[in-house]
Amino acid sequence: MKGFNIAENGGGSYRPLAILRWVMVVIFVSFGMQKFTLQSAQGIAQFISNSPIVSWLSVFGLRGEAYFLGVAELVIAALLVAGAFSPVLSALGSFMGMTTFAITWSFFFTTPGVVKWSLSSDPMAWNLTGEFLFKDIVLLCVCAVLFLASLPQSVVRLRTG
Repeated sequence: MKGFNIAENGGGSYRPLAILRWVMVVIFVSFGMQKFTLQSAQGIAQFISNSPIVSWLSVFGLRGEAYFLGVAELVIAALLVAGAFSPVLSALGSFMGMTTFAITWSFFFTTPGVVKWSLSSDPMAWNLTGEFLFKDIVLLCVCAVLFLASLPQSVVRLRTG
């Protein structure tokens, strides 16, 4: 039987990366499922409408833009699951996860009122929305670790056919 052999089976002690893979699968499944609720669609509208990167999603309407993102997140989860068996799919899912969190983290800067910059003793203060978005730095880094661990085996697999 073919085992989990991507980020979890590289040189050195890569087994703990399996924890990161499966946590990201759970996160992407839960985030993806949430996007199919009206509450989530309403909650992300302010981020999408103010983003120079994804404001085009508004052509799908309030629910459509959320559905689009939900499907994308579920696809990423599926790629991460398949990535436990295929280095190329692992790298692709991890890269898509990095892209997702880079975009959502950019909302920290593009959504009005999230951050208040000042020259006072508290130079950067953010509200609850900012705190919610700030965690995406960690999730971006988790996906980057998985991507970097998967990439060497992906290149070898693509070269050898």
